[in-house]
Amino acid sequence: VQLQASGGGLVQAGGSLRLSCAASGSTFSTYTMTWFRQAPGKEREIVTAINQSGRTTYYADSVKGRFTISRDNAKTTVLLQMNSLKAEDTAVYYCAARTMRGGNTWPGLQLEYGSWGQGTQVTVSS
Repeated sequence: VQLQASGGGLVQAGGSLRLSCAASGSTFSTYTMTWFRQAPGKEREIVTAINQSGRTTYYADSVKGRFTISRDNAKTTVLLQMNSLKAEDTAVYYCAARTMRGGNTWPGLQLEYGSWGQGTQVTVSS
């Protein structure tokens, strides 16, 4: 599956952005979809994930209550609504599909994600 992320930009602290990840291919609905981010000088980290049906989600503690992930399998799209943005949310955001099966944890390890979007920059000014 090929992924295309968009929607990043510059926003003031407290503002909102919505990221979109458009997928190509008929297998989209079979994958857990996840947003990761990587800030300058830091390792890439998981932000949020959504399972195949959209009924189960995961959020990192740092974004709980502020970010919302959703998916539309008919449109093969994953959305990330980011509200109450903080300076520490500044990073390149990547969408990824969990194309490989590894351990029994969910949403799994980064190495289980075989398809990645190109990344979209989110900059939050304080």
